[in-house]
Amino acid sequence: MANSRSLVIVESPAKARTIAGFLGDAFMVESSIGHIRDLPKRASDIPAQYKGQPWARLGVDVERDFQPLYVVDADKKSHIQKLKDLLKRADTLYLATDEDREGESIAWHLLEVLKPKVPVKRMVFHEITRRAIEAAIQAPRQIDRALVDAQEARRILDRLYGYEVSPVLWKKIMPKLSAGRVQSVATRIIVAREQERMRFRAASYWGIEGQFQVASQPPFEASLLAVDDQRVAVGKDFNDQGALKKPELLLLTEPLARGLAEALVGQPAQVLSVERKPNRRSPAAPFMTSTLQQEAGRKLRFTSARAMRAAQRLYENGYITYMRTDSTTLSASAVQSARAQIEQMYGKEYLPKAPRSYKSKVKNAQEAHEAIRPAGDVFRLPEHVAREVEPDEAKLYELIWKRTVASQMADSQGETISVRIGVKAKDGRSAELGTSGNTITFPGFLRAYVEGSDDPAAELGDKEKHLPAMKEGDRLASLAFKPEGHETQAPARYTEASLVRKLEELGVGRPSTYASIISTIQARGYVWKKGTALVPSFTAFAVIALLEQHFGDLVDYAFTARMEDELDAIAGGAEQAVPWLKRFYFGTGKAANDTDGASLDRGLRALVADRLGEIDARAINSLPLGKDEEGREIVVRVGRFGAYLQRDEDRASLPEDLAPDELTLSRAAELLAAPSGDRRLGEDPETGLPVFVRAGRFGAYVQLGEAGEGKEKPKTGSLLKSMDPAELTLSDALKLLSLPREVGQGPSGEPITAQLGKFGPYLRMGTDSRSLASEDEVFTCTVEQALALFATPRTRGQRAAAAPLKELGADPVSGGNITLRAGRFGPYVTDGETNASLRKDDDPETLSHERAVELIAERRARGPSKKKRVTKKAATKKAPTKKTAAKKVAKKAPAKKTATKKAPTKKAAKKAPAKKASSKKAPTKKAPTKAALEEAVL
Repeated sequence: MANSRSLVIVESPAKARTIAGFLGDAFMVESSIGHIRDLPKRASDIPAQYKGQPWARLGVDVERDFQPLYVVDADKKSHIQKLKDLLKRADTLYLATDEDREGESIAWHLLEVLKPKVPVKRMVFHEITRRAIEAAIQAPRQIDRALVDAQEARRILDRLYGYEVSPVLWKKIMPKLSAGRVQSVATRIIVAREQERMRFRAASYWGIEGQFQVASQPPFEASLLAVDDQRVAVGKDFNDQGALKKPELLLLTEPLARGLAEALVGQPAQVLSVERKPNRRSPAAPFMTSTLQQEAGRKLRFTSARAMRAAQRLYENGYITYMRTDSTTLSASAVQSARAQIEQMYGKEYLPKAPRSYKSKVKNAQEAHEAIRPAGDVFRLPEHVAREVEPDEAKLYELIWKRTVASQMADSQGETISVRIGVKAKDGRSAELGTSGNTITFPGFLRAYVEGSDDPAAELGDKEKHLPAMKEGDRLASLAFKPEGHETQAPARYTEASLVRKLEELGVGRPSTYASIISTIQARGYVWKKGTALVPSFTAFAVIALLEQHFGDLVDYAFTARMEDELDAIAGGAEQAVPWLKRFYFGTGKAANDTDGASLDRGLRALVADRLGEIDARAINSLPLGKDEEGREIVVRVGRFGAYLQRDEDRASLPEDLAPDELTLSRAAELLAAPSGDRRLGEDPETGLPVFVRAGRFGAYVQLGEAGEGKEKPKTGSLLKSMDPAELTLSDALKLLSLPREVGQGPSGEPITAQLGKFGPYLRMGTDSRSLASEDEVFTCTVEQALALFATPRTRGQRAAAAPLKELGADPVSGGNITLRAGRFGPYVTDGETNASLRKDDDPETLSHERAVELIAERRARGPSKKKRVTKKAATKKAPTKKTAAKKVAKKAPAKKTATKKAPTKKAAKKAPAKKASSKKAPTKKAPTKAALEEAVL
């Protein structure tokens, strides 16, 4: 192989481009575009020869040491072939995927699928710089099977959990729900906080703010602390039911506060005491994944997913070290670089005598890895990086740079001053007021960075507050006394930042998974956002109630954290994966001590099978609110189509943006009685079903029939723009429910229908459509008018001809100009040849050129869509019979996925007659239910 070169495979195209720039012509650098194979996600993914197996729905052979069934998606087959073709020209294969469990797993799967006949080397690095890449090439290692086994155990565990428990939710609550090892615990945390808010009862209390002055210095304020040596109650002195924790405290009411303030006006004041204390504060440790997500949320208002996307791009382009880490350690060269910049930018006095070292507080932290820091031996300044990257990346880099530099700076030093002031009221009562100040004598690391806080009061406490010079016995002028009313506040809802911190405290999940967990619970409808706060849905209440009552261990914080520790033990080689999975799935035989039958000592499989019949679906899906003035019970029900209110026979839909703690009895009564929101208009004369006009999140709509447990989803229709919900009649509603309306037939006998769509009124004939000029034409358009419209050439109109939302630059492969456009199914990017939809977490406003290139590269690697290929082929044939068509589809089925069962024997491989099974048995064999595989979330 005279002209052979080494092949380096990484995960992403961006990472491949950066590394290729450091390596010469002797290396070919290509990406795998993420994972190349996985457990089957749906019934159609399972090869025919396995579909009859009892374990096939799981994708894991639980009876044979939990052997996983891996399948290669058809979308990846062409790219894998490309990698194989490149491998034929290589004399060495370097697997350069990330150095964590996930990256090690991808490397192993590449090895299994590509089956290279050349030497294979595993190269790892935690930053993408020339020096780091060259060092990794010179010091390769073997694939770490312990890390691979640990990742595989996690994947199998999550599959067993999701595929066994999720169907219980479908049967007892509603379809398309999911349960997950970490997502269910995260949902429980958010639900528990909302329950605290629902139980909370506010307490009112009053205080007095006094204003004083020393000589001609600026005035300052002090708060009332005590009256006649009896301490005045403040917010922290009340419990969650609004009662005082200590009855001996003085609770000021409005009359008392106003009377005392009046008695204090104009009275002389004296300084009772002045207490000074030096304070010293040390910098926070460098970022690891979880603290980066928290600070990006607090300071930049980034979601966890947005922060990780920006960090990923910074890493892949060589600006920061690897962003998925639980270590706070800095390398010697990084410490040296930070200290050099500190001395140069701030002076020697800002350098501590010795470099600072940090140890992670995370259990089983991989201290061999580094913290997240600027890459390279010399940190690039934020203002220089900002010229080369997108705005999100620039902001995040600055945050990382500041935190890293500050972590090696000297402590800040200051002084805290507490002052007590006495005032004698006109009626003889003695009032004591207090204030405090904070001065910084040496800023130290605060010159570079101040850590954020989830508590606004804590952030205020860190700021300087200067008080005039005072000493005990000084006379003060009393300028004013202002009574102020206060109310205790319910516990704050979790934000993404505070939820990450809580998960980390509990030891649930791992930092690298937090962003995806938060995205998942929102995507599944368990949680929605109100500003930055995470609010649980009523569906989440039902799910958590079911899990807590019948599968307690699965959402127990300590149990879930213990599972994380055991999975880490597998990664470290201290625990074996198969025995551990057997204990989890089949049990330990210690169920004798299980008092309620919900312990996982019995094993997940037995627990699900035994508990399913005991679950009372109606009780689980009911949340009693209380009784109205007439003594009638009002209950929130979670039905198959969402949450609704019920009082006797009355029902009312709940607005989707109504938080559970805001649904009081009075609010529920309003919704049940609301004439302009949910209003019964009468009965449909054809079906006898009631017709309602209802208020939805996106506007008013009409509904035929009622939603509820065990009922089919009712038919609905949007109101025309000209309609007023308050004036809507039964005949109006029936007209709306009659849509789509059949106008007549086309030239070939196909029906023409008039419909209301997302973009307005239109006509449809087969696959062709035409827009209507007004909404009223949906009801008035005749067949002659429709045919005339279809006879005119179709024009896309203003929407199709609209300018792109954004121009992002040239595509490095096609050379075409990449633009961001609005499509029928959402925003997408295109280079003129390849269209790629944005992912759920991609923000069109902040989408970068680099991210657009990645999306187009991923879509291009998948090749033409299956629909296009099938349509093209079908067009060349003339109306095949049903039997022939079915036979052809059956023959093609095995080719859609390349499946491998872990370590199959040669004998077993020979026994699988793929063609025969796919053409005859597969179409007739009864496969597992589609829902059981398609709806479960991993």
